[in-house]
Amino acid sequence: MTHPPGGQVTRFVLVHGSMSSAAQWADYPALLRGRDVVAVDLPGHGTRRRDAFTLDRAAAVLDEAGAGRPDSVLVGHSLGGYVAARYAAERHGPAGLVLIGATGDPGGIVAGPYRAFAAAAGRIPSRALVRVRLAVARRLGVREALLPDAADYPALPAVWRAVAQSCGPADVARVACPILLVNGRFDQMRVDERRYLRLAPTARLAVVPGATHLAPLTHPERVAELLRRFADDLSG
Repeated sequence: MTHPPGGQVTRFVLVHGSMSSAAQWADYPALLRGRDVVAVDLPGHGTRRRDAFTLDRAAAVLDEAGAGRPDSVLVGHSLGGYVAARYAAERHGPAGLVLIGATGDPGGIVAGPYRAFAAAAGRIPSRALVRVRLAVARRLGVREALLPDAADYPALPAVWRAVAQSCGPADVARVACPILLVNGRFDQMRVDERRYLRLAPTARLAVVPGATHLAPLTHPERVAELLRRFADDLSG
């Protein structure tokens, strides 16, 4: 495995999924003790909920968090995975890249509902979709403290349009650093994982038994263990 120029990985930069925020990573500073943990809010989410979303603005947030540093591992879940892959492809900066639940082509069939919502912007209130997501997350056992609130997300259509139009499997082929793909056993976004592995032949795949698309929230100990091992391998 290629090691980062600085030798030691000292930081994780964590990027949340859509309709979520940095709060989804609340368990991880303790689970990843010994390394800095920086969880960001993407434009249109969390403390930046009212900010307009573009991939350039998202990249600026990651720059500010130090995602491009040679001692950082960049970790993205779902939406955050697509944003992180595009960032790593264009910046060539982090020591390593971890994509969790982000191996479904956003231009493919599995992402159809997201694209449909983006196309229907103004006719379907995002608040209704958030309520559905909250109900599903609770059913899957996500702790209440990790759930986003049920507020409106006005940037969601722009978020999903940007990802569907500009992100996808080709991004991983341009990533220079080592890649770890993490999927829940029952994650619908596994659909294109073999394609991602073909495009990034040095990438490794880890599957979390019993987990769905929400593996970082429902199985934090297992996901954190995978992150620690990846960072340790990079550190040599």
